[in-house]
Amino acid sequence: MTDPSAPEETPAETGVSRRGLFGWALGAGAAGLAAGAAGGAATASAVAHASAGETATSAYAFSGAHQAGITTPVQEHLHFAAFDMMARTTREDLVSLLQDWSYAASRMTQGLEVSATGAVGGSPEAPPDDTGEALGLPTSGLTVTVGFGPTLFDGRFGLAAARPAALERLPAFLGDDLDPAASDGDLCLQVCADDPQVAVHAIRNLSRIAFGRARIRWSQLGYGRTSRTTAGQATPRNLFGFKDGTANILADDTAALDAHVWVGAGDEPAWMTGGSYLVARKIAMLIETWDRVRLSEQNRIVGRDKGQGAPLSGGEEFTAPDLSATDAAGKPRIDRASHVRLAHPDMNDGTRILRRGYNYVDGNTELGRLDAGLFFLSFQRDPGQYITLQRALSTDALGEYIRHVGSGLWAVPPGAQPGSFVGAGLFA
Repeated sequence: MTDPSAPEETPAETGVSRRGLFGWALGAGAAGLAAGAAGGAATASAVAHASAGETATSAYAFSGAHQAGITTPVQEHLHFAAFDMMARTTREDLVSLLQDWSYAASRMTQGLEVSATGAVGGSPEAPPDDTGEALGLPTSGLTVTVGFGPTLFDGRFGLAAARPAALERLPAFLGDDLDPAASDGDLCLQVCADDPQVAVHAIRNLSRIAFGRARIRWSQLGYGRTSRTTAGQATPRNLFGFKDGTANILADDTAALDAHVWVGAGDEPAWMTGGSYLVARKIAMLIETWDRVRLSEQNRIVGRDKGQGAPLSGGEEFTAPDLSATDAAGKPRIDRASHVRLAHPDMNDGTRILRRGYNYVDGNTELGRLDAGLFFLSFQRDPGQYITLQRALSTDALGEYIRHVGSGLWAVPPGAQPGSFVGAGLFA
């Protein structure tokens, strides 16, 4: 990552700082960081990239009406990290952290180093601002998405009155076996890229920037997307071998996004307008048990054909499931306990969510089995949408083969405006 077009900075302004943030505002126009920034619409930028075909050099603007990493074409790799603010930090510490993160993210998402001094500039007697492992690598569609957890509004930072009413810790669900050390957090960063090194580099450097103000509570690496957000993306498969995310909300479906994903102008609080709510669930899959299930039973449990992804009511992958279809014996072709039926909008008063999940493998368990599964991510206008669907899945036949082991909910504010920082509306 080189920096031929970054704005000049005086020695006093080098490094990642609030002062540098305003340099970014000037540099965004001078360097032409991304077409999406000029239009202030990350969604439009994402759709444009999708129609042209994503490449290793794809770049998505950090600023815009909405944060990137929601409707952006789903990248192949994830590094997710939840942070807790340090003891005795202040409101000013929180604001400065968000400013510094915004400055660094605005550079990294355009293929630049964390600051103008980079990994090889500045004083040789001081650590470099950038750790350097992404030098020479393309942008790889990097996105950085920031979220605020319920605990951020507990009174430490004078934000209690601004907490969204819906931002509460998720309730307990049937089948939960949650690890508190791998759940929740004051802040979260969802970093996605088509190169795992680029994603890890971003979290590594944003964590360094947070030193003394926030620390990582837990993190998760993901690979192999399990959903799509553009029509040009093929439907991927999860570790059970089934196509996943066939009926996901797509980036060009503005009506569905406005209805189900973006917080509306009439919703409360006003600072969340244009934002969304992020649910993260680490779902362990009992791989070895599933692998011993006969194919016809796997199809029945999911409600789709494993090979083609078509609903068992007939047709091809994108044929709408016919929940009323029966076989010659009068039995539903899509089983009443199947995942497809229980999660279908027709069974949940039209409830829909936008999914951005990833496979994960964290080595093996003490019993020698794969420690693997789905790192589920979803965005919704209101957390109640996810709660409705998860409760509907309480009788899901798939529940015998999965365990929810991690969980979290975060308010994702709208995108940063050029020259400002993500979440600025919360502190207005």
